[in-house]
Amino acid sequence: MPTQTSITHIDDEACQVFQRSFELVGKRWSASILLALTRGASRFSEITEIVSGLSDRLLAQRMRELEQSGLVEREVIATTPVQIRYRLTERGADLMEAMQPISDWGHRWGV
Repeated sequence: MPTQTSITHIDDEACQVFQRSFELVGKRWSASILLALTRGASRFSEITEIVSGLSDRLLAQRMRELEQSGLVEREVIATTPVQIRYRLTERGADLMEAMQPISDWGHRWGV
């Protein structure tokens, strides 16, 4: 069991950064969308196929938020009709790697 001395000191600023980070990925569907992108989905329709129960309206809203956060990049391809593709940014991929230990913890403790 970790003791207070074995855990890296977390000051108020670090705690606030942690809180903002978890609020971002903790929004309903955000983590599922990021996971779909990690697994190779790149189009709106592919994401909705992978993330069952996610409405188009909410997906559009979350994609805007994830773009504004610098986690997802949107590419407009000038074809007829216009195609939109999404991909994780380096920042988004780094976040997905950081989420793995938390996922492992959840499995270990039955969360």
